[in-house]
Amino acid sequence: MDEDVLEKYIEAGRIAADARVYGAALIKEGASLFDVADRVENRIMEKGGGLAFPVNISLNEVSAHYTPCVKDNLVFHRGDVVKLDVGVHVDGYIADTAVTIEVETSRYKTLINASEEAVRNAIKMLNDHSSFYDVGRVIEETIHSYGYKPISNLTGHSLQRFILHAGVSVPNMADKGMSRVKPNAGDVLAVEPFATTGAGYVVSGEGGNIYLYQGSLRSRFIRDKRLQSAYITLKKRFGTLPFAERWCSNLIPEHEVVLKHLSLYGLLKHYPRLIEKDKGMVSQSEHTVVITEDGCLVIT
Repeated sequence: MDEDVLEKYIEAGRIAADARVYGAALIKEGASLFDVADRVENRIMEKGGGLAFPVNISLNEVSAHYTPCVKDNLVFHRGDVVKLDVGVHVDGYIADTAVTIEVETSRYKTLINASEEAVRNAIKMLNDHSSFYDVGRVIEETIHSYGYKPISNLTGHSLQRFILHAGVSVPNMADKGMSRVKPNAGDVLAVEPFATTGAGYVVSGEGGNIYLYQGSLRSRFIRDKRLQSAYITLKKRFGTLPFAERWCSNLIPEHEVVLKHLSLYGLLKHYPRLIEKDKGMVSQSEHTVVITEDGCLVIT
């Protein structure tokens, strides 16, 4: 990897780690999700980073893909298990990291420990010789050792410039189909185990207020000039990175209606909330690493 590129990844990771710690300290009983997301995103930009995706704040059985909307009135309650997922880019080079916070109780301390130890154990064995099967096996065995299940249909992922999910999956279970698949030196990976008290599987719920521009030939058939203008604006502003509904409130007139219509036409992807199938409690831990010949560099 080019030294200048590595320095940008390292800087993105430094800012992401700072934002993760800062955001975790804001999560308290009675605090609003909107305020936490807004303050963390402002922190990222104040430190010189770009927003690789909206701050995700997923509660309890919701594993991922929720960010507050403009009119959001949700607050944290005592006992909530909160997944705070933060993404930062520097010149398009992305760092992705997450932590789980239990609000003022410790009922799910071991569940949180399970995902945290799983990511540590996975990182210990990651290098350009280890297979993704072995990484998934270690994560699965670690989470099972605590008496919980890994979420089988959620994985980590590779990262590339301005691309959050770059095609390579980092499994959270022993997947025999990945036994011959290995990372290469210079690869950048987000490793993110999820542990649950439930079935170990997520299903799609309602939209989580997170969108992604999707280039499509169908855009040429839009007759509504308002939608045409909005589609072009979103492409220019966000490109290939996910964005939040609330980021559009001062960008596009009647933004809620416009986003809904563009999603219905298949021109935007609206990410669904990912909900544990049996409504089990979920914890997540995540770090971004750069693979080296003899191990990996943790940048977050």
